Order: sequence, then structure tokens, then C-alpha cells
Amino acid sequence: MAGVSPGLVAHHFGSKAGLRAECDSHVLTTMLDAKLETVGPQGPEAMLMQLAKVEEYRPIAAYAVASLAAGGDLANELLDEMTRMTAEFLAAGEEAGTIRPSSDAHARARYLTLTGMGMLLLEYRRHFEAHPEDPAGAFDAAAQASIGPALELFTHGLFTDARYLSAYSGASAPESPRGVS
Repeated sequence: MAGVSPGLVAHHFGSKAGLRAECDSHVLTTMLDAKLETVGPQGPEAMLMQLAKVEEYRPIAAYAVASLAAGGDLANELLDEMTRMTAEFLAAGEEAGTIRPSSDAHARARYLTLTGMGMLLLEYRRHFEAHPEDPAGAFDAAAQASIGPALELFTHGLFTDARYLSAYSGASAPESPRGVS
């Protein structure tokens, strides 16, 4: 508990939901600012500087995971905002020439958001069971376990050619009406 009276929360934020919305906004702004630094001209160097400050992001990650785990409308809004923020980050990287364009930018942003936050949710649960006194430490564990493999996957890809994507795209494409090709 923060030791703040409900009246004080209502005075400053209107309600508990208003306080949560303000916290969500702060978390999203902090995350976007940090990510945007890494896709500019100093990309790799900026990424390493962000990694050196990883402890600063522990409470932000813990808050985001707890908020998403709580569910409800605010969690859905936070997830939607995280997706929007990820799309903005990716667009900035495309503009800077550090990220390849996508055939479906929104779908890619949503996928990255869901996989990243899903991994954090699972890592928090696993870490918290072993170390309930250190919930924020799960962020360190998740970062150490995922940054290297993620960078390798994002840099080199997984498949050696486009056959899987082509097969899926061909199978999931809507059929054209008879006589139209």
C-alpha cells in the first residue's frame, strides 16, 4: 500500500480507475521513449545504454505485467496502447532504416506486444513462485533469458527461405470468384 487515503486519490485522479489510467500513461510514455532511442542512428549503442539502465525499468515492467494480469477494461486498453506504441516504435525504426517494413504493420506490432508481454507474464509467475520477496527480479530473469535469442531471431530470422510464409499466404488468401484471376 502507498499509504494514500481514498479521498486523496479521488481528489487528484477522480477515482481508482483514474489513478490507474494515469499510471498506465506514465508507463507507456516511459517505455516508448526508451524504445524510440534504440531505433535511431545510435541504434545498437543506444540499446546497450538502455540495457545498462535495466534496473530503472523493473518497476515499469512489474506494473505493466500486474496491470495486464488483473484483466478488465483498463488492461485491454493498456494492451491496445502498448500495441499502438509498438507500431510507432517500429515505424520510427523503418524510417531510420533499422527495421524492415512489414506487409501488415499493425499485425506485426500486435504479435510482438503479445509475445513480449506473454513472456513477461509467464516469467513473472515462475520467478514469483521461487522468489515471492522479489517480484521485480523477474524482469531481470526475463531480460537475460530473452534479449540474446530475440536479437538473433530478429536479425537473422528463423526460416532459411520464404516457403512457410508463401504456403500460409496462399492457403489463407480469400478465393477469387469463378472466372476472376
